[in-house]
Amino acid sequence: MGMAASQARFLGLTARKTNVEFEGQQIHQQRTALSNQSANYYNDLLGMAVPVPPSVDSYTKTVYTFEDGALTNEITSLIAQTDGTYTLSYLSKWQDDYVPVAASTSVINVQGGQYFVGATPLRQLGHVDGELTVGNSITLGGKDYQVKNDPQGYYIEKTESVKGMVPCTSEDIANFEYYLFTDDFSSAQMVYKDDATGGFYTQDDEGNRTDLADVTEDDLIISLWDGTKTDPETAVTLVQKNEDGTYSKEGYEDVTTKQYLTEGQVSSITNYSGAFGDPVLESMTPEQVDAQIREEQAWAQQLEAKYGVPADQWYVRYVTDSTTGEQKPYFYKKTEIDSNANQVDENGNILNNINCYTIGSDTKVEEIKAIEGCRVERDSSGRFIAIHIPNNDGTGTFTEYALTTNTVTDQDAYNDAMNEYEHEKYLYDQAIQDINAKIEIVQAQDKNLELRLKQLDTEQNAIQTEMDSVEKVIEKNTESTFKTFG
Repeated sequence: MGMAASQARFLGLTARKTNVEFEGQQIHQQRTALSNQSANYYNDLLGMAVPVPPSVDSYTKTVYTFEDGALTNEITSLIAQTDGTYTLSYLSKWQDDYVPVAASTSVINVQGGQYFVGATPLRQLGHVDGELTVGNSITLGGKDYQVKNDPQGYYIEKTESVKGMVPCTSEDIANFEYYLFTDDFSSAQMVYKDDATGGFYTQDDEGNRTDLADVTEDDLIISLWDGTKTDPETAVTLVQKNEDGTYSKEGYEDVTTKQYLTEGQVSSITNYSGAFGDPVLESMTPEQVDAQIREEQAWAQQLEAKYGVPADQWYVRYVTDSTTGEQKPYFYKKTEIDSNANQVDENGNILNNINCYTIGSDTKVEEIKAIEGCRVERDSSGRFIAIHIPNNDGTGTFTEYALTTNTVTDQDAYNDAMNEYEHEKYLYDQAIQDINAKIEIVQAQDKNLELRLKQLDTEQNAIQTEMDSVEKVIEKNTESTFKTFG
């Protein structure tokens, strides 16, 4: 029996060893596959093209300009001729600061047959419809006041601080200090309130407490102490207890009084009211309104000349410029609004955005082509420094202009290229992160397989050791058996 058991044990160990070896081979194959996969990821990294930011130089060119009074002239073409002269073409530019220009479109709202942008009504440009009234505010002594009126006239309300008794806050009550004076008020002793019982007591320097059973709050002087003040008289604020149980302290309260305006003050704030509710005109004097209307009529003529719409076919609204504080006009074509006014949503908003215009700066450009017979001057480096343009008056004379060399960058094109680079860089970084994440997963899987392989190696060594032991037992049993039957 011992011989058979040992042989059975040896066969079992042999099977286990074979299984361990087989599993180890599978793990090696898996690690080889992971290694190939990791190598592919690294090859992908090596094959990726790194985005390169655009160079400003690629979007920069050298431009020659010359000044002629208020005109800035930019040379667009300078072609050398066989006789040594040049044929010149250039763009003549100047700035017009007070011309109608296009602005962003607006959403216009229709309410009761009147047009609004937000809460601001539109008014016919160059016209006012209203009556004189008194403005609702006035500035006196550098301070703005609202103007009101009663049967006695127009007045403002001025608020002054008057010394008196003001209510104590909960914080004041928590910091009350109590004092018990002698009958002749020649001396006083500080008294403390017991929050638990509501009673009062005194305390000597050693901390010994003496309850004052017969003393109530009515027997004490209540005050507040402001430790930030050095003058005792201003540091101490007296407190009184009111009949309703509340407390008041010395302080200042605001008292409002009426101050009636003089005739001169009233006339200074007389202005237009109505004007389709235009807040800009309502804040002006009649003289200012007249000047504003004349300016609007001049704008209407400019709008008609530029856009071909009659001067009386424009609306206007004003918006405060956040930088300058000035009122900036915005214009709308009456015909365009009226033609879209029948298409509104449930809130009264015209469904189509309406074109808007304003007064601003506009660069005017005129192209001058192919002026022949021009001559140029160069410096020692070959750069153009001056150009001589023929006067074409039959005198054979030239007008000399100094040339300025400017380096001009097409900023819009450069910004577009930079945006494209940022997009490509984002995609590149994202791809790098994705590949690195995959490599980390492969490395983690390979690490687990390596640990498992070590476990199998340990298990195989243990099996081999046990097999060697069983094999010795079998040999011993065999030797013993032969001796017995020998």
